[in-house]
Amino acid sequence: MIFARDKSQMCNNLLQFAHVYAWGRKHNQRVISMRFSYKYPYFKIQKTRYAGFFWYLFAKYAAALRLLHTVSFKRDDHREEKVRYMETHRHFVVSGWFVRFYDEFLEYRNEICDLFQLREEYAEPLQKRMETAMSGKSTDTLRLGLHIRRGDYKDFYAGKFYYDNATYAAYVMEYARQNTAKDIVIFISTNDKTVSTNDFEKLCQNCQSRIKFIVMPENNPAQDMMMLSECDAIIGPPSTFSLTASMYHDVPLCWMEEASPANMKFDKFENNFRNIR
Repeated sequence: MIFARDKSQMCNNLLQFAHVYAWGRKHNQRVISMRFSYKYPYFKIQKTRYAGFFWYLFAKYAAALRLLHTVSFKRDDHREEKVRYMETHRHFVVSGWFVRFYDEFLEYRNEICDLFQLREEYAEPLQKRMETAMSGKSTDTLRLGLHIRRGDYKDFYAGKFYYDNATYAAYVMEYARQNTAKDIVIFISTNDKTVSTNDFEKLCQNCQSRIKFIVMPENNPAQDMMMLSECDAIIGPPSTFSLTASMYHDVPLCWMEEASPANMKFDKFENNFRNIR
C-alpha cells in the first residue's frame, strides 16, 4: 500500500497524488492520499474505501516511527534510485512536489478526473449558479474563466505574476478582440476578496455591452476550480489551480507569462502540464 503525502495547497496536492496514483495503477499498487483522506471534503475521492482520518494518522505516525519508509521527491535528484525502491517494495510513503510520472498520469487521466469530481452537494448548487449567470444569453455566448491570483503570489517568483486589475482587463479585452462576434461571460475565480465586477466593467467599458463579469463569493475553492473547468477558455497566471481546472475537459488555457497580452496563446492541458513550474 502506497501513501501519498504533501503539505502544499489543494491543486498541488491533487496533482502530486495523481502522479503517484497513476504510477500505482500501472504497477498494480493501491495508493491512498493522506491529504484528501481528511482535508478538502468536496471531492468524490472522500467516499472511496480507504479515505478517512484513520489512514492519515496511521501513515503519518508509521512514517515518523520509521515503520514505513518515505520515498522523498522534494528535490529532482536520484530519481532512478527512488523509482527502483518503489518498484521493489509494496508499502511506503511518497512525498514531495517533484514526483512526476507524466505518461502514467495521462494514461489514467479519466480515472483521476472521476476521483476528483465534486460531490453532489457541491456540484448541484454550482451548476445552478452558473445557469443563472447564463440566463438570457444565447447558446453561442462564450464563457471565459478568469483566474485572478493575489495573496501568496505577491512573493511567488518575487511577485512576477502579481498582476493588477488593468493587466487582467487587458487580457480580457484581447480575448474579446479575437472573438468579436460573440458575447462573453467572464467567470472570475480569485483569492482576493476586494475584486469587484464594477472595477472590471469600467476597465473594459469599450466593449462593456458584450461582456458580463461574474464573481461567485458563495463558491468554495473546489467549486471555483470546477467553475473554470466548465468554461470555454481560461486565462490566468501560471498556477496549478487553472491547470487542474483545464484538465477535466481539456479547456484551452492561457498562462499570463508576461504583463502584456500581445503574445497571448492558449494551449491544451497536456502541453501546459508537461511545462509546469
